[in-house]
Amino acid sequence: MMDAFTISVLSNIGLFSFLAISAWVLLICGEISFGQQAYFAIGAYAGGIATAVWQWPFALGVGFGVVLGAVIGGLVAWPTTRLSGMHYAIATLAFAEFVRSCLNVFSYQREVDGYLTGPDGANGFRDIRWAYEAGVEPLGYLGIIAAGLAAVIGLIACMARGRGMAQLRIVGEDPILAGMQGLNVNRIRIAAATLAGGIAALGGALYAHLATYVEPAQFGVMIGVHSLAYGLIGGLGTVFGPILGVLVDIGLLESLRVFSSYRMIVFGGLVALVLILRPRGILDEKTVRRIQAWLRR
Repeated sequence: MMDAFTISVLSNIGLFSFLAISAWVLLICGEISFGQQAYFAIGAYAGGIATAVWQWPFALGVGFGVVLGAVIGGLVAWPTTRLSGMHYAIATLAFAEFVRSCLNVFSYQREVDGYLTGPDGANGFRDIRWAYEAGVEPLGYLGIIAAGLAAVIGLIACMARGRGMAQLRIVGEDPILAGMQGLNVNRIRIAAATLAGGIAALGGALYAHLATYVEPAQFGVMIGVHSLAYGLIGGLGTVFGPILGVLVDIGLLESLRVFSSYRMIVFGGLVALVLILRPRGILDEKTVRRIQAWLRR
């Protein structure tokens, strides 16, 4: 049996993997986003309201958060498709800060079982207690997180078998050439942002039900920076790249107590080192092809 600390670390790895994959999808498409924490927050609040305030079933509440995150991701991407590089990155960061500012003043509370329940601006959103009321133990909830992550990985794998991921990579490599080949670059970028928004929102909804409490301050800029860095460290060649980045940060640095006081310094240095030695990350496309060839043999 795993102890409580191990379960907590694994749960955090799983939850932040959703954010990492979300940012990775946009990196594949050639876009840098510092704002995926916005969709993480949208999923957290939407899923929490659905189950705690409206008393919806857990699966339906999480689904509501995912759909809302995906729709908003697509709507935000629609007017920003002409932006690229640093301009797009700043636009995503501005949107994330806009969402956080809105949550600071957003209040929506209703009486549930004699208590006011729901978001209360900067005071946060308490009593998202589905897991406790349903009797789900931490290990069982870790299984729910793992199942959600497996579903996302499975979706990316299906896209890789079809034309979806290939189109994203073509647009990311050279959007002009992609347009000359008949691909609708703007539509593909909007689709990528929609997918990324839904994945981040799924992680946020699961996070809210694990933590039982969320507040706007939890969705700051550094979460977006880390989610982007995970993909850059782990590699752009496979969906397991951003998960590897999360494992390095949360799994390795969290478990080594010697780095506890210098974690941000070590992590920042590691990002710089990887970008210098391996610009497309540890599991880049060449490495992934070699691993696939080795597995076939």
